[in-house]
Order: sequence, then structure tokens, then C-alpha cells
Amino acid sequence: MLSLAAASREALSQDGALARQLDAFAPRAAQLRLAEAIADAFQQRDVLLAEAGTGTGKTFAYLVPALLSGLKTIVSTGTRALQDQLYQRDLPRVRAALGVGHRSALLKGRANYLCRYRLDQARGEPRFASPEQAAQFQRIVAWAGRTQFGDVAELDGLADDSPLLPMVTSTVDNCLGSDCPFWGECFVVQARQRAQEADLVVVNHHLLLADLALKQEGFGEILPGAQAFVIDEAHQLPELAANFFGEGFGMRPWQELARDCLAECRGVAGAQPALQQPVATLEMALRQLRAAMEQLPPRGTQWRALAVPEVAEGFDVLGAALAQLRDALAGVREASPGLDACHARAREGAARLARWLGEDAPLPDFESDDPGQAAADGNDVLWYELTPRGFRCQRTPMDVSGPLREHRQRSHAAWVFTSATLTVDGDFGHLAARLGLDDPDTLVQPSPFDWPVQALCYLPRQLPDPAARGFGAALIATLRPVLEASQGRAFLLFASHRALREAADALRGGPWPLFVQGEAPRASLLQRFRESGNGVLLGSASFREGVDVAGDALSVVVIDKLPFAAPDDPVYEARLDAIRRDGGNPFRDEQLPQAVIALKQGVGRLIRSETDRGVLVLCDPRLLSRGYGRVFLDSLPPFRRTRELADVQAFFEAPLLAGEGSG
Repeated sequence: MLSLAAASREALSQDGALARQLDAFAPRAAQLRLAEAIADAFQQRDVLLAEAGTGTGKTFAYLVPALLSGLKTIVSTGTRALQDQLYQRDLPRVRAALGVGHRSALLKGRANYLCRYRLDQARGEPRFASPEQAAQFQRIVAWAGRTQFGDVAELDGLADDSPLLPMVTSTVDNCLGSDCPFWGECFVVQARQRAQEADLVVVNHHLLLADLALKQEGFGEILPGAQAFVIDEAHQLPELAANFFGEGFGMRPWQELARDCLAECRGVAGAQPALQQPVATLEMALRQLRAAMEQLPPRGTQWRALAVPEVAEGFDVLGAALAQLRDALAGVREASPGLDACHARAREGAARLARWLGEDAPLPDFESDDPGQAAADGNDVLWYELTPRGFRCQRTPMDVSGPLREHRQRSHAAWVFTSATLTVDGDFGHLAARLGLDDPDTLVQPSPFDWPVQALCYLPRQLPDPAARGFGAALIATLRPVLEASQGRAFLLFASHRALREAADALRGGPWPLFVQGEAPRASLLQRFRESGNGVLLGSASFREGVDVAGDALSVVVIDKLPFAAPDDPVYEARLDAIRRDGGNPFRDEQLPQAVIALKQGVGRLIRSETDRGVLVLCDPRLLSRGYGRVFLDSLPPFRRTRELADVQAFFEAPLLAGEGSG
């Protein structure tokens, strides 16, 4: 009988099952090596950290051993879009080619599923902001009558940030559980049941981490039975984990609590008179606090916020309003499950606010090893962030390696962490430490693309330092001839939204269709960019990863500045201070490796297939003027490099000769 590694290699080989069954499949040496390493980790219940460059075929490399192993496997992806792609496209193809009958399931967080109870409540609420919103709600009502799975991703044209979504989906706080009159037909419950019965479950990092942090997203019944975990896009995990291993509150959830209180009053005698005034008081307190916070920077630490007397007073008034609503709800909570749930939400909200303010409020009754207990030590950062019409406040741990390590060890499962961007100059140390991996097996499989032939890296001459006045104008002047040579077909990725807007203003009216982040939903921008054939898309950090544009539509990627993290991030600043206090070097140990990984993500947008060709334009002169620039350049694929615009023009004029010329 073949070992799992040998069986995986055979399936992915020249004459294997995938080559026979899938038309476009071609065996790749890097993919075979990766699949064998993953199979060994599965078989030995080991930990593997594997960097697989673009084009390696890592999805098939982990799906094949997962399906052949017979182990209950959890595959976690970075985003819901990648989760859908994996489940709807990649997994069925591999399963059919292998001829295995494994049951699979797709599981998302509860906010992705229609809640029939909340939809029913929203029907009686004339609170739509516009006729278009009311029409959209009627579309949701019609869809609710025919959907099988209740996944709101099925609703074309409904934006991710639509105000209708909180009205028709549930959260851990407002879910009524088994007291819900629609419990028997709950889409979340049904999705859980499918996942419990499946051999392979596809989730996303948010859901995985919510469960690890005991946030009760409905996945806890499945995780303990898993024998293998594959964490794709693993470079995202530490930052996301920090959010889940803390706690927070925000203006919008408490506005929703206020509305839900009044909605639950319908049909309950005496409830509305008892709650109307406390609800109005809470809504007024939220508005007044947000107005007072206008004088604060967009984000900052808790102590900076409370140093402003009007803000400190606003939080005190808010705490009193929450307590008043909590006490009013205590008198009517037994009248209905919905009012009981509202009481629990108000009680928890008041406790979270008190903890954030540093008042003597007990921590949640978590298990002793839960990171919630970290509030008692110095690992936590208390901070706030303003949104256009609201705010959120958060308690975030600086270091999540301990909780991640403990949960992983307790699982006794195989763990595979993979991504195209895990190393810094070939070294895994930075990410391994943040993931709590003490001595993992490691593997690097570089991208198999012919980089010297398919791509060119252009480092323009005579650009000023990025901090200098006039950098933006010089950047546009440098880019115009590049865009003329490529006939558009470019991504321009900016370190700040301000630089993005200035570039958009400078390029408007040009010969190429312009697609600017913020002027349309991300998915719509990408679709229109692909269809345009010669568009120029301007984006910020969110376009550095998870974007796949293969073919001629994208032939240039421009990165304006090295992507060092913004200095206004309170958690990041606290992490740097902690490194400094421990005798480390914040730049070397944190800022540089994080920026290298971010740059590698942006560069990865350029070449997506064996036939793609393109030019990478790196506009930050520090790459050549500072010693650390070498770390960035040595971490990138083996591009030919040039400082001459003529080489860029020649690259696009003579594609068949792109492998020749100066370097």
C-alpha cells in the first residue's frame, strides 16, 4: 500500500488522476514536493510552514493529500471570496478527478446567513433610508422564500457594507438560540450540521479564530474532531488573531440594540412605555459621544481619548445610559426571548465599556487559558477608531503566539501553514515566532515562472525621497511614459489614500479608463478593469492581496512606497515599544519583516500564469539608497532589473525578445 506522500505524488504526476481528468492540468515539480511535505505532515500529525510561490499550485497540493488521507480536515482561507472559490471550483474538480466520495461542507460565520427571525422583525419596521433600500429589502424577502442555504453571498448586487445586512442576519449577541421560533429552519444550524457530518470543511480565518477564541460562532462542535488543519494565506493569521483574542464594542451594534429593543416591544404589553425613554437616552448618548470624539485623531489610544474632558464625560454618560437600559430590560426580560436577549446584550455592553474604561468590572467567565484573561497583564492595548458615522473601541493583545500555540497543541492534529509570502530573505523566523511555532518543519518552493523572461523590474532614476514635497508629482511624471508603453493595463498601489486621490486627480482625462478605489465596490472595480482591456486601477493596501487578474488586462504593477505600517496604529506602536523594552530592535525585528511580506504580496499581483508578461515599477528610491533595501530586493522573485525607461519600452514593443536586453 502506498504511503500518503507516494499516493499524493502519483495523483499529481504526469500520468496521474488529475492529468487524466482535468484538461488544463500540468504536473509541476514544485507542486509535487509541496504535496509530499504536506502528506508527511498529515501522516505524522506534524506542523509544516510552507512558502509556495505564485504558480506552484498549492491549492491542489494540499487538497490531494487531504482527500486521500481520510482525516477530518479543516481548510481555512484568508477571505470569504477565496473560501467560495476553493469550495465551488477547486474542491469539486480535485474530488471528481480522484474519484473519492468524501463529504465536504462550506461554513461561514453567522453574519453570512439569513436569519429568518430578524427578517420577520424587519418587515414591520419602516426604517429604510431610501426607496432603493426598500426595493432591495423586498428582493431579500423574495430570495428568502427560495434559498436553500441562506448564504447572503447568493444576493447579487448587495454590497458587503449594506445597512440591510445587520437587519436580516444575526450575531452571537442577538441570536435567540433554541428559543427562536425559527430554530427548526435556521440556516446557521443547518450549516453546522453539514459541517459536523463532513470529512473536509472549508472555513475562513475569521471563523476559525472566532472559535479558537471561544466566541461561539457555531463552529465549536466541529473543531475538536478535526485531525488536520490547512491554513492558507497564513501570513494574515497573527493580525487577525489579535482582534479575536481581545474584545471590543462599537456605536453601530449599540444603535442596533436600541432599535431591536423597540422592535421586540411589539405584542408585549407594557414593554414599550418601559423602554422608550432608556432607548432614546442611549441613542442620544451615542450621538453626543461621537460628536465629542470629532476633536480626536482618527485612531489612538484609550488614554489619549480620555484625556479630552468632553470625551471622558461622554463615555461616563454612555455607561449610565447602558446601565439604565439594562435595568429597564430586567423588568420585562421574561416577557419574551427577544427581550431576554436584549437584556443580555445590554448587560454585556455595560461590562465591556467598564473594562475598557479601566473600571472594576469582572472579565467574562472564560476558561482559565482563554486570552480574555490577558486583560490583567500588560499584553493588551486599549484603543479607539473613528468611522465616518461611528466609532469602535477595542482591547487587543500585542502578542498572540501563546494562545495560538496552546490551541494548536491541544488539538493533537496536523497543522499546515502555507502562503506565497511567509519568508523574509528566505527566513521563516519572523512569522514562525508570531504564530507560536517553536521548531516547525519548513519548505520553500519558489515560483516556477520564468521571471527573467516574463517580467522586468523597473527602478526609476531621479525620484525624490517619498517624504519629500513634490514626490507625488514626480511619481506621475515618471509613470506616464510607462503607461504609454504598456497602453494602460496597470495596477497603481499606494501607501496612503491621500496619495491615491492625488494620483487619480492627476490621471483623470487620460487615454485609459480609470478605476479608483472607493468610487465603486471592490468586486465591481475589478470586473470593470478586466473587461476594459486597457484600464488603470488605483488602489491601496487592500488590493495588494487576494486579487487575481491573469492575462493581458494587467501588465504593469506600480508600488509607490515601501509598505511600512502606518505609524498611527496603536497596537503596532505598542508592539514596537515592547520589542524596544525587551532589548530588541523594532525596525529589524518587526517593521522591516512586516513591510517585506506586504511588498511581496503586492508584487504577486503581476505574474499569475506561465503566459503572463509584465513590468514591476518600484518607485521608492530607498530600495537602492538604504542598506535595508537589499533585504526587500533579495526577497522578491528573480526579476531582471533596470533603471532605464528605454528597457521598459523595449519590453512592451518586442515581447518575443523580452528575455534579452540590459539588466
